[in-house]
Amino acid sequence: MCGVVGIYGNDYVAQEMYDALIALQHRGQDATGMITYDSNIFHTRKDLGLVRDVFHTRHMAKLTGYVAIGHTRYSTVGGGSVEDAQPFLAQAPYGVMLAHNGNVFNSYELKEELFKKDHRLVNSSCDAEIILHLFSKSLTKQLTKGGDEVTPELLWEAVKSVYDRSKGAYSVVSYIAKQGMIAFRDPHGIRPLLFGKRENGLTTDYIFASESIVLDVLGFEFVSDVGAGEAIFIDEKTRTVHRKQIMEKTHTPCIFEYIYFARPDSVLNGISVYKAQLRMGDKLAEKVKEANLDIDIVMPVPDSARTAAMQVAEKLGLKYREGMVKNRYIGRTFIMPGQKIRKKSIRYKLNPMRMEIEGKKILLVDDSIVRGNTSKQIIQMVKNAGAEKVYLGIFSPPVVSPCLYGLDIPTRAELIASSHSVEEIRKFIGADALIYNDVPAIFDSCKAGNPKIKDMCMACFDGEYKTGDIDEEVLKKTADDRMKDKVCGKIEDEFALMDEGEKSSEPPKEQLNLV
Repeated sequence: MCGVVGIYGNDYVAQEMYDALIALQHRGQDATGMITYDSNIFHTRKDLGLVRDVFHTRHMAKLTGYVAIGHTRYSTVGGGSVEDAQPFLAQAPYGVMLAHNGNVFNSYELKEELFKKDHRLVNSSCDAEIILHLFSKSLTKQLTKGGDEVTPELLWEAVKSVYDRSKGAYSVVSYIAKQGMIAFRDPHGIRPLLFGKRENGLTTDYIFASESIVLDVLGFEFVSDVGAGEAIFIDEKTRTVHRKQIMEKTHTPCIFEYIYFARPDSVLNGISVYKAQLRMGDKLAEKVKEANLDIDIVMPVPDSARTAAMQVAEKLGLKYREGMVKNRYIGRTFIMPGQKIRKKSIRYKLNPMRMEIEGKKILLVDDSIVRGNTSKQIIQMVKNAGAEKVYLGIFSPPVVSPCLYGLDIPTRAELIASSHSVEEIRKFIGADALIYNDVPAIFDSCKAGNPKIKDMCMACFDGEYKTGDIDEEVLKKTADDRMKDKVCGKIEDEFALMDEGEKSSEPPKEQLNLV
């Protein structure tokens, strides 16, 4: 899961791109990058770290140009080196820059194929560079056949070549020097991408972004989502916008966007993230009521659970209290690269307020349980602060299957719910009760915001992969590739739910085999 932005303007756009990347920092904190174009020159700045740490005044002064593509990276494929930071740049045809959000799960095969059959070296382990090679190769081949003008028809064919060979989820923004900017979305539209415009005197500026919050911050008018299997091209010669439905598939956007990744003030696929979380809170409240628990207060695990928690409290007629203060200078723990780092940061990230906790029977509300260790540590922290009872309500269902479309959960071994019952999980994390939402509840919560959405990708919750090309063999290969990354140092060696110092808590015995 990453954040991607493309701005096609009229003058210096780097500052607006910086502001856009700040707005999308929550979507990736591993690395960030920006490429601008001006006077036949591409200007590049990318590095590991947060936006504020990568771009300084001296860098911004050099990022001149009227076009920019930017990216915040959360790595799911490849390593964590700066070579994998986006955007990427190809020299032909004309010069092409590209960034994407998603995950091409056959990227390892495509990398070998590009080298052996197409004689193209992919210099990183990032799937965005593979998409760039597929796209630029097709475009170059077509131009070689005759003519030197990039037309919409040639671009549609180049996009189709990406569709034909890339498996997975991808929302792409690219710019071809002096030809124009193109954006396209995978045939199922799993990852989000929005299109906007802004009148700028006698001309119009255009933008593509992963979330609507970027358009709000920069003052762009929302035009539409980029459709599933659709490409949009802004022709630089005429400033004309061309659109083409290149491949027809069922639109199945990722439901996890509305649970964790997207900001609550964003609207994706016509669905308000905030409203969807309110409805998920309503559904969770119904299940908590059925459990007949003795609850004094409802308390969120900040920040992504706050909206749902407030709705649970209102629906149940209970007091809502903030009982944990978040250190906002610590990143999102779910997208940190290793379990030891993740566990250490949780205690630095959250500090309990004893005055709100002591002697209370508390319903904690959180967005999800993936590996289990985070929930275990938070519950213990709240109990240490004097809580009489700690119940845990999760407004998503159990995460039981790997995600190959952009979430960093590619193996079942990393998912506690894939091999343990709700009761076993409850015992392991130390909760006095554990209540989940179910799949129909969260789907209905999202669909209510846009009835045109007939289906959604919920593979991590129900094991149904919407692209139709993922089976046990693919999952096994992905898990093996994951292990290769671990050997190379991308991920720390420990993904178990506990370390040596926690064995006295007696988790389910099967969980000891997670490493």
